[in-house]
Amino acid sequence: MRALLVTSVGVTCAAALTLPLATPAASAPAPHSASALPPSTSPASPGAGPPSVQAEATTVEATTREALAPSDVRSAAEPSGSTQSLPLAPLDAPSNRVAGAPAAQGLPQRDARPFSLVGVVWDDAEAELHGTVQVRTRATGTTRWSDWQDVETHNAEHAADLGSAEREGRTVRGATAPLWVGDSDGVEVRVRPEARDPQDRAATPVPLPAGMRLELVDPGEGPGEGSGENPAEDSAPEPARGAPVGRAAAVPARFADTPPTAVALPEVLTAEIAAASAVNAELAEIGATVIPALTQAETLESMELAPGAKPYIGPRPGIVTRKGWGADEKLREKNFAYTKTVKAAFVHHSATGNNYTCKQAPSVLRSIYRYHVKSSGWRDFGYNFAVDKCGNIYEGRAGGVTKAVLGAHTLGFNTNTMGIAVLGSYGSTNPPAAAVTAVSKLTAWKLGLFGRNPKGKITLVSGGSNKYKAGVKVKMNVISGHRDGFATECPGARLYKKLGKARTSSAKLQGR
Repeated sequence: MRALLVTSVGVTCAAALTLPLATPAASAPAPHSASALPPSTSPASPGAGPPSVQAEATTVEATTREALAPSDVRSAAEPSGSTQSLPLAPLDAPSNRVAGAPAAQGLPQRDARPFSLVGVVWDDAEAELHGTVQVRTRATGTTRWSDWQDVETHNAEHAADLGSAEREGRTVRGATAPLWVGDSDGVEVRVRPEARDPQDRAATPVPLPAGMRLELVDPGEGPGEGSGENPAEDSAPEPARGAPVGRAAAVPARFADTPPTAVALPEVLTAEIAAASAVNAELAEIGATVIPALTQAETLESMELAPGAKPYIGPRPGIVTRKGWGADEKLREKNFAYTKTVKAAFVHHSATGNNYTCKQAPSVLRSIYRYHVKSSGWRDFGYNFAVDKCGNIYEGRAGGVTKAVLGAHTLGFNTNTMGIAVLGSYGSTNPPAAAVTAVSKLTAWKLGLFGRNPKGKITLVSGGSNKYKAGVKVKMNVISGHRDGFATECPGARLYKKLGKARTSSAKLQGR
């Protein structure tokens, strides 16, 4: 059994139905590093949650019906964003199909309520989609249709480990990677089964998975969006510096060249938002949208260190909180889940494409989050952190940025590791230098909290993947790529080649 701790307190909504993961603990565990402990955690580690599985299934059906309605309906259960779930149908008439070949499925061109991200899901989470998925979309309010875009079909390697508590008691579905398409109101999709090898006439064609549906995700508006108060430019944000060590004022997330809001009015936080924020209370005020950056000296000063200890910990980078990117805390599972420590960091790309601006990155995150939870059936956002092309760092899965939060990022190796997703696709595109630098900064700090050397090696025990059987001990780099633990293209060949530089830079930031 994996080491798994789950915590909750009464600040959460009593009406929320929870799915048990493990025996509750009184508080989140501190990192296992005697000489380099992060700031002490709050007395309790609350969460607040999503509807039950039954309610979730009802929502999927409801959104399918909503997709047929002309109005943009928003229910009280979904205050931010929405999902349209459309069943796919055979594209070819039976008379036109090749004998014995599986039928292609899809949807012809059709109108839809506005959406910005697409993906395809199916009933069996263990089934692979052997084929290709392509979509075309129409920009909202125009007649312009995009070219056909490929959707990455293999997304199971990012999921929770087989047999883990996260996969039990939930309706987890098979899914493609999500694709960011921007503001759209029309869609066409085609899913074609893998062609049979002409040299192997005895091969049985592999049918497409059952129950395929097209998911159209509207991220909704985040903090300051649509109000003119946060006109973020396409450049890296500068979180506030010089705040009191260990704590920061609850300031709005701002990007470079963004004028400050003239008057900050008091804000009433929901129990769910307060719960997700409270686990970072030693770093920033509850309700803060940014955890401010600290110098290395300030970082060390904020920590409880043994007398004379000289830990290798990089300066804390600025981190946009879940509130900062507008996470709807009612979507996720109620409780937070933790493992014992953080031994390694796995770097990913989100495979959502590169057609986004850094101003849109929070919307991309909200879309992925909704796709992971509502469409794929995961408990929360899969990655522990995200980094955009401008080098902005975002808090991912809820539970506290200094803690060993269990993620669903690297199938077989989610225990005692952290996952960092660089937003974009980097198979044939070079990752921006700012993104690689951000990975170095984040790992120098977070791995340093747990006493890890970014240039070192570590032994991990596989929970089972297509590369390593369950129970196998594997020696890996402390900063690894997803493909090191799973047979996948992730994080893309171009980003994978940059990991050596990230390791060196991260270790240097630690003072090694």
